[in-house]
Amino acid sequence: MKKIKRAIISVSDKSGLKEFSQTLSSNGVEIYSTGGTLKFLLDNGIEAKSIEGYTGFPEMLDGRVKTLHPKIHGGILARRDNAGHMQNLEDHGIFEFDLVCINLYPFEAVISKPDFSFEDAIENIDIGGPSMIRAAAKNYQHVAVLVDPSQYPEFITQLEKEKDGLSSEFLFELAVYAFNRTGSYDAIISNYLNGLRGDYFPQTLNLTLNKQQSLRYGENPHQKAAFYTTALNRNIPWECLHGKELSYNNMLDLDSALRVIMEFDSPMCAIFKHTNPCGLAAGQSQVENLNAALKADPVSFFGGIVAFNEIVQKETAEILGKEFIEIIVAPDFEKQAFDILSAKKNIRLVKIPDLKSIKYPALEIKSSSFGFLLQETDRNIIAPKNISVVTRVKPEVGDIEELMFAFEVVKSIKSNAVVFTRNKKTLGIGAGQMSRIDSMEIAISKAAKFNHDLKGSYLASDAFFPFSDTVERAVQAGVKGIIQPGGSMRDEDSIKAADDAGIFMVFTGLRHFRH
Repeated sequence: MKKIKRAIISVSDKSGLKEFSQTLSSNGVEIYSTGGTLKFLLDNGIEAKSIEGYTGFPEMLDGRVKTLHPKIHGGILARRDNAGHMQNLEDHGIFEFDLVCINLYPFEAVISKPDFSFEDAIENIDIGGPSMIRAAAKNYQHVAVLVDPSQYPEFITQLEKEKDGLSSEFLFELAVYAFNRTGSYDAIISNYLNGLRGDYFPQTLNLTLNKQQSLRYGENPHQKAAFYTTALNRNIPWECLHGKELSYNNMLDLDSALRVIMEFDSPMCAIFKHTNPCGLAAGQSQVENLNAALKADPVSFFGGIVAFNEIVQKETAEILGKEFIEIIVAPDFEKQAFDILSAKKNIRLVKIPDLKSIKYPALEIKSSSFGFLLQETDRNIIAPKNISVVTRVKPEVGDIEELMFAFEVVKSIKSNAVVFTRNKKTLGIGAGQMSRIDSMEIAISKAAKFNHDLKGSYLASDAFFPFSDTVERAVQAGVKGIIQPGGSMRDEDSIKAADDAGIFMVFTGLRHFRH
């Protein structure tokens, strides 16, 4: 058990500091402080002593050196159960410090501002703070350490509850929290400096993630899971208005759906299941888009996620209220729509007010059995001016718009991927097969199963056709035009097949594998 008799307090964030320090003082704790913190305490009538007066050494270098002194670090690092350490303290007139309360210069906040300078960033790299925090955390059996105002209430509770002193278990938890904080702080600085060099793939990659919430369960109910955000992007852009907590799979489906609807300015509806789209439709009224997306595959959407890029209306809610849907995500819900949908106990209603504000990270990371894989996020969007018409028959302006829609959809489908569309609606989707022709057959059979005529449709593929068989099968199905990346050694075979059939085909020069 550890009693707190003497504390060092030096903080940049003074939230809750007045009440916290008053409580310490009323419990007989002697407080030492520096600079702005010392002034704050004295101005609020809290008795505190100057570290400068204690060490006999003034702050210098514009405050860069305040606490880097043996009389500070000796009092923090000395083991109270080591006679030699205690003799050293006595010989040099060093006080024992039982509590170190530090929060670091706000480096993260500074570099998050739109108009900060490099000099601002450098001056907000804390030196003395991390040194004291690490010293206290290393000597946690004898010294308590606080690094965040959010810790104050629990600390005071423990201080007043444990009359014989703070428990070893509590001191250890404080130390772990402290090392997490200094580790995160250093990683953010390192990543910022690497970024200045334009180095997304540095020799040492520091991941700094903050847990935002536990998830209902992982990929399967027996697996635990949690959701983390980066240290500089702690805001969750959505609000769950109704329903159970999200699970791991819900989060993946939510992400997949958002990546699609964010790409479209016109009204659209996307229905996803296991990160693949079941149906998508755009450009019409909300109810028309929903009905088209539902009809694209009226079986697979069961238990899926429905996403809109506009406020959900009453008429839409009346349709979805009759179906089993896991999640509906939209910028908002009309009151009547919300009332209808929230009558279903388990459905999750997720609100994302500003879809355009969501910024996907520049990099994606995945784990493997032998390490981690890092890549740039696939955010490339093909513009009509970037495509190449490779057939004798040329698409018209309306055809180009349809091809663009189909290609935006196919990039969201697991490879090998093909999709048939018409009037900006999906008619048949083939995903995740080992060969592209198999994906084609699945897409065609899906369309036939649900009575979708593929005559005059558009076909998109996420990668090139290695053989002409895909084009030939698409022609048999009635396709009008094809969009694909091109780049196969046998492109000419596919081009010839399209020319022989009298359809048009365009190359994007950009593939969208999604594994």
